[in-house]
Amino acid sequence: MRVLLSTGIGSRGDVQPLVALASRLRESGHEACLCVPPDFRDWLEGLGFPVTPIGPQLRGAGAPARQSARPAPQAAGPAPQGHATGTSPERLGQLTEAAVADQFTTIARAARGCDVIVETALQVAARSVAEVLGLRYVFAAFCPAFLPSTHHAPPPLAAPGREQPTSAADNRELWSRHAERFNERFGPALNRHRASAGLAQVEDVRSHIFTSRPWLAADPVLAPWPGPADGDVIQAGAWILPDERPLDPELEAFLRAGEPPVYFGFGSMRMPPGLAEVILQAARQTGRRAIIYAGWAGLALTGSDPGCLVIGEVNQQRLFRQVAAVVHHGGAGTTTTAALAGAPQVVVPQAYDQHYWAQRVRHLGIGTAHAPGNPDADSLTAALEQALQPSVATRARSISAAMRTDGAAAAADLIAETGAQAA
Repeated sequence: MRVLLSTGIGSRGDVQPLVALASRLRESGHEACLCVPPDFRDWLEGLGFPVTPIGPQLRGAGAPARQSARPAPQAAGPAPQGHATGTSPERLGQLTEAAVADQFTTIARAARGCDVIVETALQVAARSVAEVLGLRYVFAAFCPAFLPSTHHAPPPLAAPGREQPTSAADNRELWSRHAERFNERFGPALNRHRASAGLAQVEDVRSHIFTSRPWLAADPVLAPWPGPADGDVIQAGAWILPDERPLDPELEAFLRAGEPPVYFGFGSMRMPPGLAEVILQAARQTGRRAIIYAGWAGLALTGSDPGCLVIGEVNQQRLFRQVAAVVHHGGAGTTTTAALAGAPQVVVPQAYDQHYWAQRVRHLGIGTAHAPGNPDADSLTAALEQALQPSVATRARSISAAMRTDGAAAAADLIAETGAQAA
């Protein structure tokens, strides 16, 4: 069986789970190819997977170097559907039309010779391509909040930091508006191309993309699906790629030089340039050393400090087992990796599903949910002091022991054994 794994948006965290699934498929004797942003082509081809680039280059440093065989997971999930700031409706329509046209052409090229398309981002053409080619189609999300449920609002509409859900009726109305926005933005372009391919028109674009039986690639303990009343969702666990890379000698030496430090990292988020100094002050106020991941924001200190080390891309799975706490933006991958490591967390959400992960960390008692946005030294210190309580570390270890690590294997088996039948 040959499987196309496709995502056209996002950072490394959107691609890393696909690599986990691709690796498991290959280990099971199947073929896997990927359709991903061009940033990741060299890395994936270095792992031996055929790659078809799609969309624009996201960031020159977005993909790990060839020698870094496995990237640290970061935020994952479908892209927001609201209008881009400063983009007129006419220009947005042009961009959507161009993107959909590119998807029809590129995904069709990538899917030649395949039996199944597994799509994890809002590539509105993927299911139509599967129909044209007679392939099975699966949509998978990395966070429950991206799938319709009366238990939560759609992420782009959810109030940042909301701790209590609105009523089921309110959420149902918000999801109805969410579906309308899908139709308004993607319906015209999608249906023009479907008509050209001899396919029937789609009236509900979101349901067409998600199918009536989407997959949820998230840990059932960390991020459970609310229940059967909210739809027929298949949840077998997060797609995790084991990372065996050693840590850099300088980092190893820093870890050995004192008590476990606190890790601070915000992945691909665009954070303010002065955040590194805020982090250093918060670490000092809690009496902790700090490891700062530079990330896409390029976080850096203005001077040297023996109690702080700024690092680049790293094996988070190995590092998080050796730190006192993990402070991060709340990406699905980082949250899952920290939880599996049994590390207390402080989540400072910035957008979309990150608010969901912040509240799950708080609800499970494995850390604290900082207010959304940019922290200051006092707010970060207060959140960190809560997360560093011994009871939180105990709870984090307990949750870690209950989590699954076989999600990618289960998904690969499901594709092989059941044929991953589309809805």
